[in-house]
Amino acid sequence: MQACTAMAFNLRRKTEFLVALADYSIKCFDTNTKELVSWMRGHDSSVSSISVHGSGRYAITTSTDTAQLWDLDTFQRKRKLNVRQSVGIQKVFFLPLSNTILSCFKDNSIFAWECDTLQCKYQLPTPIEGSMLHYKVFAVTRDGRVLITGGKSNHLHMWCLESKQLLRIIQMPTKVRAVRHLEFLPDSFDGGSNQVLGVLSQDNIMRFINIQTCKLLFDIGSHEDGISTAAISPNGRYIASIMENGSLSIYSVQALTQEVNKPPPPLVKVVEDLSKSKLGASNLTMRVTSGRWERAWKSKGNKTQTRVLKPQVNSSLENKENELPDGLNKKRLQALLKGFGEYPAKYRMFVWRALLQLPENHLAFSSLIDKGIHSAFVHLQDDYPMKSRKLLRVLQRTLSALAHWSAIFGETPYIPLLAFPFVKLFQNNQLICFEVVATVIVNWCQHWFEYFPNPPVNILSMVENILAHQDKELLQHLINYNVTSQLYAWPLLETLFSEVLTREEWLKVFDNIFSNHPSYLLMMVAAYIVCSRAPLLHCHQTEDFEYFFHHRNNLDINVVIKEAYHFMEATPADIHPQHMLEDFIPLTKGQYPIFNKYPKFIVDYQTQERERIRQDEIEYLRERQLVHEIEAKALQRKVDDEAWYRKQELLCEAEEQRRKILMQEEEKLAVQRQRLVAVKRELKVKELQLLDAARRRFLRYQQDQRQMELKRLDDEIARKVSMRERETAATLQDVEVRQMELESQRQLFEQQLVKDQETMTQEVKGEIDASRRKADLEEHLVQRLIENDQDGECKAQLLAEESLAKADQKCIDTDWRIQALHKQRCDDLDREAYYEEIAKLLHDNRVKEAELLKAMKEEENKRWEKVTEKSAQLEAEQLAAAALDAQRKQFLEDEMNDAIELAEKLQSEDGYFERLRDLKTGCVQQDLKFQQVHGEAQPKSGYVCLNDLSTEESSARFSLDRRREDLECRERQLMAEVRELRQKLTSQARAAYPLPHFPDTKWTT
Repeated sequence: MQACTAMAFNLRRKTEFLVALADYSIKCFDTNTKELVSWMRGHDSSVSSISVHGSGRYAITTSTDTAQLWDLDTFQRKRKLNVRQSVGIQKVFFLPLSNTILSCFKDNSIFAWECDTLQCKYQLPTPIEGSMLHYKVFAVTRDGRVLITGGKSNHLHMWCLESKQLLRIIQMPTKVRAVRHLEFLPDSFDGGSNQVLGVLSQDNIMRFINIQTCKLLFDIGSHEDGISTAAISPNGRYIASIMENGSLSIYSVQALTQEVNKPPPPLVKVVEDLSKSKLGASNLTMRVTSGRWERAWKSKGNKTQTRVLKPQVNSSLENKENELPDGLNKKRLQALLKGFGEYPAKYRMFVWRALLQLPENHLAFSSLIDKGIHSAFVHLQDDYPMKSRKLLRVLQRTLSALAHWSAIFGETPYIPLLAFPFVKLFQNNQLICFEVVATVIVNWCQHWFEYFPNPPVNILSMVENILAHQDKELLQHLINYNVTSQLYAWPLLETLFSEVLTREEWLKVFDNIFSNHPSYLLMMVAAYIVCSRAPLLHCHQTEDFEYFFHHRNNLDINVVIKEAYHFMEATPADIHPQHMLEDFIPLTKGQYPIFNKYPKFIVDYQTQERERIRQDEIEYLRERQLVHEIEAKALQRKVDDEAWYRKQELLCEAEEQRRKILMQEEEKLAVQRQRLVAVKRELKVKELQLLDAARRRFLRYQQDQRQMELKRLDDEIARKVSMRERETAATLQDVEVRQMELESQRQLFEQQLVKDQETMTQEVKGEIDASRRKADLEEHLVQRLIENDQDGECKAQLLAEESLAKADQKCIDTDWRIQALHKQRCDDLDREAYYEEIAKLLHDNRVKEAELLKAMKEEENKRWEKVTEKSAQLEAEQLAAAALDAQRKQFLEDEMNDAIELAEKLQSEDGYFERLRDLKTGCVQQDLKFQQVHGEAQPKSGYVCLNDLSTEESSARFSLDRRREDLECRERQLMAEVRELRQKLTSQARAAYPLPHFPDTKWTT
């Protein structure tokens, strides 16, 4: 079972409702089938509210960190609203009669969203300064126009959602410090604009006010009987409220408002009439009315008790004893307890811890817990079965800690019964639980263990003495039917009244027990017996008495408590337990006190006996286990033997059956062999027939293969003939191209020779002009000399030597020029010889080319002769198909013509001749450059150095050799390019015109 954190109804399917659980999930149940319809997950914290759309199709679940929109038809999540962790979501809900979602955050911001598009429609403005409050609760009228918000203040903010403005701030009475819940009271005649608002505040009172007039109409609940939560029916007729004590109260709105609906008196008297109407209305609700008047009567009756709470001047020692931890006073608590009968449930545990003065020794308790589960309580579940595993575990730990604290508690059989109510009450704090039980044992269970293992006869005798003093008749009645104190007093003591009282009654009783002397417990036992006097006097059987003291009875516990107080005061001192029992002594701090008020030898003896019995049991179990194993082995051996004999018998039977089966099989085998011989004979005959058929089929296959081979050979011959014709045509084209190349080369060489001859003529003319100019210069010099001789005879002698020197120099110059001319003439002769050698080489090259052309023509003629012979042979072999061969030959000739035309076209388009022309032009240009360089090497002036003669001769020889090598290299290059061009043309012709494939069929006329 899990706790429910929110619920929602009014779905589209009216039989379904949503429940938010503590594991952060939302479940949908069907009320008719009582089954789970769907399970929705997605939240990471507990769901605080669920809001369902007016159509019942959508729902919004809200937690502190997110709000999620769900489609209730498919139970799938549509959208998710995430916020920062520092902000947090307060509540998200649908507005009535609209398609708007209102989201309220913890920073007091309120946003409105469109349900379909989830777009923000508007945001309410921030309230004015001084009116800020932390919004916690919200309420909206049925028409969705007005929003009321409240929080940790007595102010309420009233918002108009149409104008998005704060209409007014409503101030509640000063008693209201915080608002816990807001809800409008529906009215059938207000058109949805609700006017009455219910406000549940921190004082657990729900006040209903008119939001327009701001008047208090009526309220429900009180300080003594407060309201925890409330809900109003959809028709506005009833108010259901869950009270602080767990009860459910239903209020009639008509009865609460009967005085309000009268014509209003003057304004000054409205509050008085409403207060009176409140009292009158409360009379209709019996629970509320009786509770109020009873509380008021008690307050009046307790006026005399207030004097007891005043401290006396000479009671300093008594005050010191009555002072409790945390600022409490025992005398004042006792006075409060006598006035109200019990401590407030909210502060009961705090008061108990103060009264018992618990030391809270964490280390000591941890050392006891660390010792583990005591052996005496390992099988506690077998003796005291419980549904709650947690409660059983806490009870085991508490009892084990008690047993480790003192050995007597591990041997006492009623310790679980004594500790159980405290364990159930303090199961969430095991330390407090242990110390409360230990304090009860030390103080209220004094002298209980002196007669162990028997019940405490001394304590029971005290109860019997009290009973004898207070009601002798009842005691005599019990003695007459042999009912001892072990039957009527001990069950109440060993269970501490937990079997005969309810939880509330038990808590009230122990409020009084912990607030008084330990002897008050015995007085409670005697008071319980005396208050049960009437039913006990009607009991005459022992079983009836036992049942009475082990089950709950119809008894007013307040009367029992008062009777116990009466016994405390009226019991004589000689039989009063107060003089026999010690006062309250709290547990010591740091370490728990030693508890040894029991017959140790008996406990030790029982412990030893228990240990011996346990060892005997272990030995017995071990021996029994060994015997069981031996028996199991013997039984297994017996079973194995029987199985083996049974198996042998089955084997013998199976062997006999197999012998019979073998004999039958041999007879069948002989018959089958005879049949097999006959079948083999038939198969042999069929095999011979199949072999004959296969042989004939193979002969036919061989004939077909030979015919196909002949056809393939014919096709291959035709293909080769066409290929050879194409190769011949390509060769012819190559020869023509070669002839054209040779002719172009011859013309280029002739042009080069003409250019060389013209160059030589120009050089000779230049030399002649130079020699002529030299002769004219010499003649001019001689003439000038003669003129000088004639003009200056007087200077002849002076200039004779100079003239002679000049004449000698001129002779030297003349000789040098003569040598230069001779050298030049030799160079001209060498150049002529070089030209003749080149011409001879050209002639030889022409002769070789002619021979090559002649050889190629002869080879061509031979091949054509072979082709003619093969064609004649083919014509002789295909004489039967002459017409077909003629057509095929015509077809092949057409194809050859097309191929030749294509080759010529490709030849004309190809850049080969441009390449050849460029090469030839390059050769001529190189020759011209060589001649120019050679011409420039000659001296342009008349002054030539004699040392340059040997260098020119060697360079001329070297240039001739290099030129010869260049010619040979060019010739080889030209031949290689011719072959490449031939191959290129052939491949292009084959690619453009592939050989035709002739089918096996023949042409027919």
